[in-house]
Amino acid sequence: MPEIYAEFALILIIAAIAGALGLKLKQPLIITYIVVGILVGPAAFGFVSAHSQIELLAQIGITVLLFLVGLKLDLKQVRQLGPVALATGLGQLTFTIIIGFALILLLGKPPVEALYVAVALTFSSTIIIIKLLSDKRELDSLHGRIAVGFLIVQDLAVVIAMMVMSALGMEHTTTSDAMVVGLLILKVLTAAVCMYVLIKWVLPQVIGAMARSQELLLVFAMALGTGLAAVGEWAGFSKEAGAFLAGFALASSGYRDAINARLSGIKDFLLLFFFIHLGSQLDFTILGDELFSSAILSAFVLIGNPLIVLAIMGYMGYRKRTGFMAGLTVAQISEFSIIFIAMGISMGHVGQSALGLTTLVGLITIALSTYMILYSQKLYSVLSPLLSPFERHNPYRELAVEQDSDNEIRPDVIVFGLGRYGTRLAHGLKHAGLKVVGVDFDPQTAQANRRHGIPVHYGDGADEEFIETLPLHPETWVISTLPDLEANMNLLRILHKHYPQEQVAIVARDEHYRHLLEQLGATKVFFPINDAVDYTIESMTQLIHAKACATQTQ
Repeated sequence: MPEIYAEFALILIIAAIAGALGLKLKQPLIITYIVVGILVGPAAFGFVSAHSQIELLAQIGITVLLFLVGLKLDLKQVRQLGPVALATGLGQLTFTIIIGFALILLLGKPPVEALYVAVALTFSSTIIIIKLLSDKRELDSLHGRIAVGFLIVQDLAVVIAMMVMSALGMEHTTTSDAMVVGLLILKVLTAAVCMYVLIKWVLPQVIGAMARSQELLLVFAMALGTGLAAVGEWAGFSKEAGAFLAGFALASSGYRDAINARLSGIKDFLLLFFFIHLGSQLDFTILGDELFSSAILSAFVLIGNPLIVLAIMGYMGYRKRTGFMAGLTVAQISEFSIIFIAMGISMGHVGQSALGLTTLVGLITIALSTYMILYSQKLYSVLSPLLSPFERHNPYRELAVEQDSDNEIRPDVIVFGLGRYGTRLAHGLKHAGLKVVGVDFDPQTAQANRRHGIPVHYGDGADEEFIETLPLHPETWVISTLPDLEANMNLLRILHKHYPQEQVAIVARDEHYRHLLEQLGATKVFFPINDAVDYTIESMTQLIHAKACATQTQ
């Protein structure tokens, strides 16, 4: 046990040093962490023997990531973006398999190996793409939402392909193809019914009690995510599918922003181990003489996959920029591609050369596509004149999405803290004709205000990740009635960092802090006690004068 702990400490130290060096050299952290995995793994220095422990942390990281993806997906987005996600996902899969199969045959590979590698080339890395889009704060952009949609379609295809492979690989099985398909359909229908029951009846009864404590809400979210991930793997789907469905089950709750904010830091830490594990598992001894073939196939994935996504989205009425940005997300293959080929080897369908070829393509495409996505805007600026044939004269679908986004609530005021003062303030502003949104971490307070017509976001006003999910616009006023000075100072720092144009009013308890709050960016500072005393003095003075006047007239 002490040796394992020391190995983890060594990994974190090397990752921290390499990450700092990578940032100084303006290199993506993903690439840095994969290189760290190669260095500490058997391909280089072999520092690490605790592979199973690192793999477990990596799997939990993947679970949390897919849980958060499901958490951000609501039914409105599914209805709106479902057709383009389905068409793009299936179109890219079909294109890559057909053209890739022909290309691999031209490279001299046998038909069965060509088919396996062609299918492996269709799998894009959902985990890497979502991490990159999240780092660039583009998950909620139009191209980000579409990309997540068709990556989920691809993941479902991966699950189905692996289930079919597992069924075909069963030794001495007497199960017919029809039985395999029937069992698959039965599992899908059972999962759909269970999810409906969970979302409709079970979770609404449970989550309110859990939300009374933010720590308990976090534990509950982790339990639900890992629990359904385990059930998904046991049922023959995958951990990723189960974790995604767990997040989707909570997507319509009022607590999703708070859960997302709490889990984001955990996700980033655990995904470090995923990328290190990915690097440590690379076996350079099986790459062989596949350099030329891997270069050809890498160019096909890096150029061909984005082009087919761009063409499909352009045909469906999206602008060339949206299609280009979404297309870059499929310019690499996935860790599942290597697993898929390994399954083929275990069944005797393909040889080690297929694994070497796929591994090399994976290394090249993951590395280059990471830079393509991180510098997508510069790349688009250079290539934009060449992309006009991929855009309709009237990109009607994107215009419809923009119009729908414009119709979303743009609050005039966001009130942080809905205690007695904050609640009366929010309702008073609403009665004055302003659009008001509240923020509070007490679920009962949030529900009470929602019943009286005030939209409330459940979450911690001192949480940076949570604040970034709020509908903040340049014309929106932020009013904080939070009782804690440190919380107000933290809120001002976050708003000044991400939304420097915001106008912020603070309701403070002590006039001594006026100068400090104004230095941090407060536009206006109110003092309820002073205001109440002034109002009382004014009211009492009027009453006394009125009584004196009445006495004199008698």
